[in-house]
Amino acid sequence: MDPRLADDLHALPDLLDAASKFAAEALAGLDRRAAAVPPRAVEPAPLPAGGAGARGALDEFARRWEPGFAAGAGPRYLGFVTGGATPASLAGDWLTAAYDQNPASGMDSSAQDLERETVGWLAELFGLGTEFSGAFVTGATMSTVTGLAIAREWLGERAGVVVSTEGAAALGPVTVLSGSPHSSVLKALSFLGMGRSALRKVPVLPGREAVDVAKLAEALETLDGPAVVVANAGTVNTVDFDDLRAIAALKQRYGFWLHVDAAFGGFAALVPEHAALTAGLDQADSVVVDLHKWLNVPYDSAVQFTRRRDLQLRVFSNNAAYLGEIGENPDFLHLTPENSRRLRALPAWFSLVAYGRAGHREIVERCVALARDLGARIDGSPHWHLLAPVRLNVVCFTPAGEVTQDRIDTLVRDIAEDGTTFLTPTVYDGRPALRAAFSNWRTTGTDVDRVFAVLERLAAGSS
Repeated sequence: MDPRLADDLHALPDLLDAASKFAAEALAGLDRRAAAVPPRAVEPAPLPAGGAGARGALDEFARRWEPGFAAGAGPRYLGFVTGGATPASLAGDWLTAAYDQNPASGMDSSAQDLERETVGWLAELFGLGTEFSGAFVTGATMSTVTGLAIAREWLGERAGVVVSTEGAAALGPVTVLSGSPHSSVLKALSFLGMGRSALRKVPVLPGREAVDVAKLAEALETLDGPAVVVANAGTVNTVDFDDLRAIAALKQRYGFWLHVDAAFGGFAALVPEHAALTAGLDQADSVVVDLHKWLNVPYDSAVQFTRRRDLQLRVFSNNAAYLGEIGENPDFLHLTPENSRRLRALPAWFSLVAYGRAGHREIVERCVALARDLGARIDGSPHWHLLAPVRLNVVCFTPAGEVTQDRIDTLVRDIAEDGTTFLTPTVYDGRPALRAAFSNWRTTGTDVDRVFAVLERLAAGSS
């Protein structure tokens, strides 16, 4: 054994203690750390020849790289839709690394059973019935890939083609309909061989991002064969929701596959005031939910649900003698694109056990209240223009006066340079804009005060 490795093994408790203290100091300083750190050039180092040991690696990280890390887990990071990591989920994530289980197979540990329990809890949380099965994946994009892969197999079933055997070319052109599809849908269609051109945009309701269900029905009426409909339970820009019940009712007439992107909007189901937004989610054929967003578990973590595990197994099964028989309750390696993977379910399991439905409901309620607070302040400011109602946890707005993409890009850079908060750019209804997404369990009203103060100062300077 390499002497440095032997030394680290002997000193492992002390090394873990040092790493723990280092991490604890970083977390304690989140409020003081910049929400965004514009990248600075770091001189590349040569590959170490002999190695410095774990302590040396920790020192090197602290010196060269740690200063450039942003407070992405902090309360004022409002870019993208980024949660933090609850204390319990962080503990679960550390144990995930320590136990280093590969839950792809059920032959050697109980890790798969823990994942099945967690998936069952999540299905219950989102109001999905027992006919749904699920599995953990890296994020909403891979959940979308998985769901649309099953949809592709379903299209083949309707056409008398086994796509998983004969290939996507045997299926021929397909049609995917959606009002405001997330960009990951296009990526998935490209990845799956159905092609980006398979996506047909359906008109949305006036002033909304929600699909016009009557226009969707008209589009379905013109088709010769079955289609896939991608519905939204929370759009990126304004958290708008398609009428899932009305879309599901169309299935009785047109027999399409209903894929619902509920990456973060699905968490509305936790709050009685907003639960009606997700009504009809249980009528979907495949569902996407991201957990490193509003469940506030560490990256990377998402779950995919489907009611057609038989087709899922046909797509992803991995037959090999060393993997054993598939059986009636397939191992997860037969259900997702990955074979080997980490036990992503453990941080989610920890957080659900620690805080339950009530604790995660409170996070959602607070984030919605804070987003509405910021939205109201922006709406009352002469420096800003609110572009859409704050329906849930995202505020979509733009500066007053003439707005160009260059002006928005400058504001994004200035906000990042300031470091108090971080926001991402977007385009809504043809207008360059900013969006602030509230999904972190740490965020409070005091953070909204600080964010708004910075926005007011920068807007005044950019006008």
